[in-house]
Amino acid sequence: MTASTRRTVLSLYMRVFRIARSWQAQSGVKGDTEMERNYILQEACTLFRQNQQLTDQESIKRSIEECEARIDIGLHYRNPYPRPTYLPPLGLATQKGRKLKAQQRLRKQAKPIYLQSYDET
Repeated sequence: MTASTRRTVLSLYMRVFRIARSWQAQSGVKGDTEMERNYILQEACTLFRQNQQLTDQESIKRSIEECEARIDIGLHYRNPYPRPTYLPPLGLATQKGRKLKAQQRLRKQAKPIYLQSYDET
């Protein structure tokens, strides 16, 4: 990891913690605020530790972009939870003769950047 990349990652990490410290739930209920703050902190720790061992510059760049996208979306909508995508299991259009592998590849490509760290369930 280069020094500039390391600096970027650490600044994102600190930014997430600053956001969590000043976070206010949209409902205004103190319990909701605490629950959302804890979620932000737990999610940040989990994802940063999960990506700690990345060495490939492209995967590091994708993780940084995902973090920035999740921060922007969370601040814009005042909702710390990731926005779900609704794609039916075999709902993507395919050409004649394509099977399940093609559907899985298309679903992976259709996943938004802010959900790249989540596995399909």
